[in-house]
Amino acid sequence: MVSFKPKQLSKKLLSPLNDRAQEVIIYRFGLGGDASRRTLESVGEKYGITRERVRQIENAAISAIRKSDVFTEESTSFDELNEFIDSLGAILAEEELLPMFAKDKATQNHIHFHLVLGDSFVKHKEDEDFISRWTTDEDLANKVYGSLKNLYESLGDDEIIPESEMISRFLDHLKGISEKYKNEEILKRWLSMSKNLDANPLNEWGRAESPNVNVRGVRDYSYLVMKRHGSPLHFREVAKSIAETFDRKAHMATTHNELIKDKRFVLVGRGMYGLSEWGYTPGVVKDVIKNILKKEGPLSKEEVVDRVMKERYLKKNTILVNLQNPKYFKKNKDGKYTVA
Repeated sequence: MVSFKPKQLSKKLLSPLNDRAQEVIIYRFGLGGDASRRTLESVGEKYGITRERVRQIENAAISAIRKSDVFTEESTSFDELNEFIDSLGAILAEEELLPMFAKDKATQNHIHFHLVLGDSFVKHKEDEDFISRWTTDEDLANKVYGSLKNLYESLGDDEIIPESEMISRFLDHLKGISEKYKNEEILKRWLSMSKNLDANPLNEWGRAESPNVNVRGVRDYSYLVMKRHGSPLHFREVAKSIAETFDRKAHMATTHNELIKDKRFVLVGRGMYGLSEWGYTPGVVKDVIKNILKKEGPLSKEEVVDRVMKERYLKKNTILVNLQNPKYFKKNKDGKYTVA
């Protein structure tokens, strides 16, 4: 942290200004009692001047502070602030940085004021890729931004990976940065700046727009619990697991209906569902047999049963009844089954 008191530092820095300039800065940066940052229009209405005139007064006041003896005298405070930000990774989202100094909005506003004044602090405004952030090293910042964009491009549309793997992949994309920044906490702070990357409730990372990350409904929660389980589940177990894992009510009938509608899930037995990404293909028993025979060629009765049992949770007789249907399957001269 820093040793100086933010409010006291602001008071000293404002001292060279005339009364109106002080008031404009206090209103604009929320340095007063109510801690609200007022707009140019709001301040202009108070003084009966245009918003452009308020902007001119604000810019002139900041310039005057930077040229004052007080600002020079307090250079150690700005150096200390610089060192603190650098220790956190040199690039931080504003929404993460300011609360590190204090929980109250008033103190955060004073730190924000200091960042605006300091020569070594650069604010990068929110854009389509990143949230608002501050940096003390623009070269490093540009490398991090580029690496985050490359990391996003390297991920599949619906791919999700554990946080540890996400950090490892991020490191693979980061080139030419100091070793002091290559620690988990700093890398996580950098990841949090991206609007395109995010984590789901199980702390698995992926593209922010993916339904596996931006979890909204029963289908998405079902996918997460099933993927975590690693093997097919009955829809009743899926609903129960959603409630236990996410503390979210999921009615069994609703869960069943949602699983039926979503192509990510395949019915593999009576009420049992698996994920299509596990290799399960949709269809009734005869469709599964057909796919297997088309893929592997003629198979014996035992081989067909064995293959189908790996695809579906069925009784052996159910498979044999379907296999005996001459409309779909026939035996060759070797006694093996093929598609009719």
